[in-house]
Amino acid sequence: MDPVLFAGLLMLFSVVILLALGVPIAISIGFGSLLPMLCVLPFSNSVITSAQSMFRGADNFPLMAITFFILAGNIMNNGGIAIRLVNFAKVLVGRMPAPLAQTNIMANMLFGALSGSGVAAAAAIGGTLGPIERKEGYDPNFVAAVNTASAPTGMLIPPSNTLIVYSTVASGASVAALFIGGYLPGILWGLFCMILVVLLAKSQNIQKTQRLGFKASFKTCLIAIPSLLLIVIVIGGILGGIFTATEGSAVAVLYSLILSLVYRNMNLKLLKKILIETAVTTVVVTFMIGASMIMSYVMVYTHIPRIVADAILGISSNQYVILFIMNVILLIIGCAMDPIPAILIFTPIFLPICQSFGMSPVHFGIMITMNLCIGTITPPVGPILFTGVRIGGVTIETVIKPLLPFFAATVLVLLLTTYIPAISMWLPTLFGLIK
Repeated sequence: MDPVLFAGLLMLFSVVILLALGVPIAISIGFGSLLPMLCVLPFSNSVITSAQSMFRGADNFPLMAITFFILAGNIMNNGGIAIRLVNFAKVLVGRMPAPLAQTNIMANMLFGALSGSGVAAAAAIGGTLGPIERKEGYDPNFVAAVNTASAPTGMLIPPSNTLIVYSTVASGASVAALFIGGYLPGILWGLFCMILVVLLAKSQNIQKTQRLGFKASFKTCLIAIPSLLLIVIVIGGILGGIFTATEGSAVAVLYSLILSLVYRNMNLKLLKKILIETAVTTVVVTFMIGASMIMSYVMVYTHIPRIVADAILGISSNQYVILFIMNVILLIIGCAMDPIPAILIFTPIFLPICQSFGMSPVHFGIMITMNLCIGTITPPVGPILFTGVRIGGVTIETVIKPLLPFFAATVLVLLLTTYIPAISMWLPTLFGLIK
């Protein structure tokens, strides 16, 4: 067997075996990629090349945006912003069937648009609305399912940490274009969840909640304006060329911190805890990105992307069939792997295939992100699923049944986004971000 091909296969098997043994993802990827390098390169060259790859992956200016957006999300989660968004969402959708469930979906979309994290949205909004919904007679499993299914919208509606990571490995895809491209798919995801709740509301023994009058609604909207302005400031500043996505993330931290101080929900002890949590999360993400760069080097060296491309193109040359196959593969991958390492590993493999038949890197970025978003609410890994279940006080076994219709709805949105490019490309083109 060709030594280069053997090295590529050794890497794949090593990573799979280490993951199956429960070794952390970053260590599995890093060690599993170093091992085949030792087979084709001298020891010193292998170690030096691995270290250089890791440093090159981590030494990336746009990645600073992830740290700041994580910090901003943590501040908002603890700074009294979530409850104001919940109240504002209640005004918007409070007259629809199952109003509290609809409020949960809308609040997840709003909080995700501020924090860029689906897990943070599920924890903050689910923790705020869940007890109220159960008190109003909602089935706890239904409550957990709605919260879990709608939380990933925050990974599509900007700012999105996942799309920032994708931009570092996909040439021709700017962060601004990806951010704007994620709006319509994220809104569609939330809208389909809301429609599904309307259809399912009749089967739930839900009491009518008291509707707010005009005066109370107006006051609630005024109170929420400072929180909502964060979206306008950050996204508007990026689109207007006032600052980059990285600088915008720092602005988000400053604004959310000032807002939390004004709301009197922040103190030094809590801020210290938030900074430590942010540092730990950032280290995990950065180490994972660095380890994935070693794998990327090995994949290029062993021609794995070309081999996979030839295999897929050997099945069919029809671009619609190829996209369907990719979606199936990515949905399976999303069930077993977190979005960030999956994007770092599979973007270099699948993006060249899609570009060969004229697919935009922005369109592909939204497609792969949406696939992996679905994976976050799917066992056995599903970080948002586990968060939603823990916050809802239910078990995975009992929440899966009410979650199944939402799986179907999100897959339908995925197919629409995949086969109708305008859903992800119209807004970036309209704003002149794609020529």
